[in-house]
Amino acid sequence: MTISRRMYLDHAATSWPKHPDVLDAMDRYARECGAASGRGQYQSANQADAILHSTRRGISRLIHGASPNSIAFFSNGTQAINAAIAGIVRDGDHVVTTAAEHNSVLRPLSHLARTRNVNLTIVDCDRDGVVCANDILSAVTDATRLVAVTSASNVTGAEQPIQEIGQGLKQASQTPSSPAFLCDAAQSFGYLRIDVEAAEIDLLAAPGHKGSGGPQGTGFLYVSPAWHDRITASIFGGTGSQSESMEMPESMPAKLEPGNLNVAAIAGWNVAIEQLASRNDEHYAAALAAVSKQLNDGLRSIPSVTVLGSPARLPIVSLTIDGFPPSDLSAILDAEFGIEARAGLHCAARIHSFLGSAPEGTLRISGSAETTKQEIAFVIDAFRQIADSVH
Repeated sequence: MTISRRMYLDHAATSWPKHPDVLDAMDRYARECGAASGRGQYQSANQADAILHSTRRGISRLIHGASPNSIAFFSNGTQAINAAIAGIVRDGDHVVTTAAEHNSVLRPLSHLARTRNVNLTIVDCDRDGVVCANDILSAVTDATRLVAVTSASNVTGAEQPIQEIGQGLKQASQTPSSPAFLCDAAQSFGYLRIDVEAAEIDLLAAPGHKGSGGPQGTGFLYVSPAWHDRITASIFGGTGSQSESMEMPESMPAKLEPGNLNVAAIAGWNVAIEQLASRNDEHYAAALAAVSKQLNDGLRSIPSVTVLGSPARLPIVSLTIDGFPPSDLSAILDAEFGIEARAGLHCAARIHSFLGSAPEGTLRISGSAETTKQEIAFVIDAFRQIADSVH
């Protein structure tokens, strides 16, 4: 299906278009290999294993992880986060998280609070959607098992003080019972460099289909070596090894990867990861910042447009226009201008109470480093026309 006059600006949901080399790698695997990984010793099965190992190694290098074996694959970031939470939190534990979180964090924690007597503390954010590191650290008690914080808001693009939180947690408690630090890197992985060692991150989860340029159906969880033995499986089944045992393997990443993995999608993701590793970070960061600045400057210059939060390095802008529900704005942009953007709460309802955009949410424009100046100028002009139409 061909969509005419299409301007895709919903990269915070999923990046598009995918690089041709990514698509070619997926097609090549499906046509020329097609074997399952970890299920045989023949040549094509070994090729599938090699694809997985290459991708684990590439991700580990990008985030400065301890080893490729610390990377477990999932079908998306939400499943990776659920595996982290279910694998770490026990009945009666205390968990600290924030009002800036996505439902992929808040819903599993809420479920555990209802069903397993987990004590949940949700720390407030400011009117820009940013949490205070000291507020997080002050909420930690001797019973805290997990601290879960997003690296960047999917609503405003605001970055959270991840390194300050991670280092503060480690400095405050050096005992084996110190809480695990889980970071949701859905909006930052692939766009911004992440160093799990420098930030003292124990668990890092992200999808592959956003900033890293992979296809949908991909995601990973990084588990630091200190937590390899302490994280438990939450999904059970065949792993291709130790089949004689009724228990899941104890080693990473097999203990978290039952069933067949999506090797075709991971083959494409592997190419995207290789491209990330070879790019010029300074040029890329400058391109992202330029898109963000042009979007913010242009949209904030329109009197009836309210942009929520502060300008950020990520090109994500959430806004409202007087007299237009966000859902109507999205429909007008699509029908009249061919601009594809998302309206609503963006699966992160709590943050809107602090941004002032509850209960309807916002219209979110999210670009990429490849979004052009001409495209942004067109978007800004479209919003001017919409804003002028009510006067």
